[in-house]
Amino acid sequence: MSILAEAVAVIPAIFSGSTWDMRQAFDANGMWLFCFVFTFVGGYLAHLLYHYVPFIERHLERTTSVVMYLIIAGIICWGVIDRFVFSNQWSGSTTVPPFLFMVMAWFACSYNVKLRTHLSFSEFRSKMPPSGQMATLTLDAALWLGFCWIAITTSLRFTALSADNFQLVDGVDDVMKWWFYITVPIAFTLMAGRVIGNWIEDWNNFKSGDQIIKQAVIGGTSNGR
Repeated sequence: MSILAEAVAVIPAIFSGSTWDMRQAFDANGMWLFCFVFTFVGGYLAHLLYHYVPFIERHLERTTSVVMYLIIAGIICWGVIDRFVFSNQWSGSTTVPPFLFMVMAWFACSYNVKLRTHLSFSEFRSKMPPSGQMATLTLDAALWLGFCWIAITTSLRFTALSADNFQLVDGVDDVMKWWFYITVPIAFTLMAGRVIGNWIEDWNNFKSGDQIIKQAVIGGTSNGR
């Protein structure tokens, strides 16, 4: 079977509802081609969602990360009290928080792509001519999208494998691991949307002659975004 045929076969496998069919389709080499297209299409749809629903653009990733952090803190805090005060311990108190941390970390990563607070050498790049700045920002976008492509492909494969094997979170009888794993491709799709949105903004600034690279600060940017 050709890679194109394997990529197309992913679509009916997803809608089949069968974890076995999805696992088989996801393990094929065509999954890389499917996810390559999905990264761009899903990322652009995420960009449109951010553009037309400002509430989601402002709050989705940040709220998700903060809620996960508070739940982690609550579980750990109660675990300490439960152990030293009541001489008891919930079996999931040490296994659930790492999964919640995973959700928190990747959604926070997407939010920081929006803020441009990742390492970007902006002080050095700001001294370049506009064409050089745009070239480096385009390289950044390509690398970020490549990172998203790899993460979406591998995490979907792992999610399907986990669901097909009915893997439970250790110490918990009714919480499936894939419930947490599926948030990884979701977070990276949102991240792809941030990357595409940033590049479109940079391109518009480049074409209009406005300042392209702005100094990013933790919690926001110099232009108040």
